[in-house]
Amino acid sequence: MTSASPDTTPTPGRTPRAGRDLPAAIITGVVLVVIVIGTVFWWHWGFVIFVAIMLGLGAVELHRAIGVLGMRSAVVPIVIGTVIMVLGSFAASSYDLGIGANTFLIAALGLTTVTSLMCRLPGGAKGFVGDAAASLFTIAYLPLMGSFIPLMMADDLGARRILSWMLCIIASDTGGYAVGVLIGRHPMAPRISPKKSWEGMAGSIVLAAAVGAGCSVWLLGAPAWVGLVLGGVLSVVGTCGDLVESMIKRDVGIKDMSNFLPGHGGVMDRLDSMLLSAPFAWAVLSLCL
Repeated sequence: MTSASPDTTPTPGRTPRAGRDLPAAIITGVVLVVIVIGTVFWWHWGFVIFVAIMLGLGAVELHRAIGVLGMRSAVVPIVIGTVIMVLGSFAASSYDLGIGANTFLIAALGLTTVTSLMCRLPGGAKGFVGDAAASLFTIAYLPLMGSFIPLMMADDLGARRILSWMLCIIASDTGGYAVGVLIGRHPMAPRISPKKSWEGMAGSIVLAAAVGAGCSVWLLGAPAWVGLVLGGVLSVVGTCGDLVESMIKRDVGIKDMSNFLPGHGGVMDRLDSMLLSAPFAWAVLSLCL
């Protein structure tokens, strides 16, 4: 999760992060890192399957969270559509299936949308708009954004592109946290995340751009300016992704999306900045390399 500085302000139903189960958090973190690194470099299909599973769990989390507001998404067709979009777009990018990845993605997106709306019809008119909005929001937020991840992986330098994207997000998170703690004074979004500061945002951009430049030169074989653009863009968009998920949780009144990841909370608590930054990472790398 990318942030300009730590968000520790309590809200109803929330407990301080220090109260988390530290051993469980460490074990979960190590397992996730091993899975990601192992699959990114040695089993690309495994990484894409892992992404599909995480996005599917994220759709379940979002369904439960939005349900608190009286809006219910069509979670079953959305989860199925998510898996199909992620796996199918990677397969269409990697193999000659007679259909382009973009065409497949648009078709699967349309079918998932139509199916989700059709599944709601038997429930009657009452609450239809709210439920349909919940489904469309979930589809746009998770499978659509997440499908850019397998598109990056399917490239000849897919593993290096994925690694560069992730390292920029981690650098943004680290830079924002460190600078925000040390010199953060001016709130950036006081109504959403009071502890985030403009100083922390600057730290996020600077460190992400520096790491991006290094990745561009040493991993992607591209000029340093490509990495500077990549890191800067991902830092800004990743922070917005963090704020979007914070807004959802504040509206619903929860601390974590779920307990799917022991010690870390929910899948969405780990994917927030990744989701919104994935399309931008794909776009920058596709245009500049």
